[in-house]
Amino acid sequence: MEAYPIRPPERTLPKALLFDLDGTLYKGDTPIPGADRLIAKMEEIGLPCWFVTNNSTRTPAQVADHLNKMGIPASAGQVVTSAQAAAEYAKRHYPGAPVFLVGEHGIREALREAGLRLLDEADETDARLVVQGIDRALTFDRLTVAVRHLLRGAAFLLTNPDRLLPMGTGLLPGAGSIAALLEAASGTKPTVVGKPSPILMDYALARAGVSAGDAWVIGDNPHTDIAAGKAAGSPTVLVLTGLCSEADWRIRCEDADVKPDGVCADLDQLADWIANDR
Repeated sequence: MEAYPIRPPERTLPKALLFDLDGTLYKGDTPIPGADRLIAKMEEIGLPCWFVTNNSTRTPAQVADHLNKMGIPASAGQVVTSAQAAAEYAKRHYPGAPVFLVGEHGIREALREAGLRLLDEADETDARLVVQGIDRALTFDRLTVAVRHLLRGAAFLLTNPDRLLPMGTGLLPGAGSIAALLEAASGTKPTVVGKPSPILMDYALARAGVSAGDAWVIGDNPHTDIAAGKAAGSPTVLVLTGLCSEADWRIRCEDADVKPDGVCADLDQLADWIANDR
């Protein structure tokens, strides 16, 4: 399969690459073939790589450690998570506010670092904000407290809308599934931070220090990665390493109402394409 041109005449070469992770560079604990060579090649030619994930469970250091264990070079400073973007959004719009969290370690640490006050289930203080991500230890009691805060007027911030979470053993209910329950029970619609929302991408672009037009967004999912890049105003590259195959990528893109600027069958093709175009 040939990559079709990403760069119309008015486009410039990228100054940064914003990579999705699961389905793009790895699947669970297994690296996608060529991921190590791709990132190493980008480092060799001096093209900054950023790793942008909807997953809010891990800290940036944990994400980088996971990548390095698979032979994919990464530092914590290159990682951008929906947890970080959600914490930054909460800090900007609700500085110092009491927050009730439905989530795991990554978002908890990000909120604490942002100076937000985290309430426990027994706290009688009314939360100004309910922040929710994936929570694999979620209980009915915690859901009940979250709904009570929302019914009392708390705003609702969702790290990512993914309704399914891919795991090595299959699929689990994702953050979006929990959010659907909270929204149905409370009538409160969440502000979504993660892809396809531009909030995460705008945060990543600010971290990378480049304009949207100077960053290529690379991912395997038209509904999240490609849609998020388009919403942010960045060129996009779809890689057929995860969700999409050569047989169905056009149908999936039509269903998502997006058209990537480029399509690559694998990561070695992407590496050659970028390196030869510089």
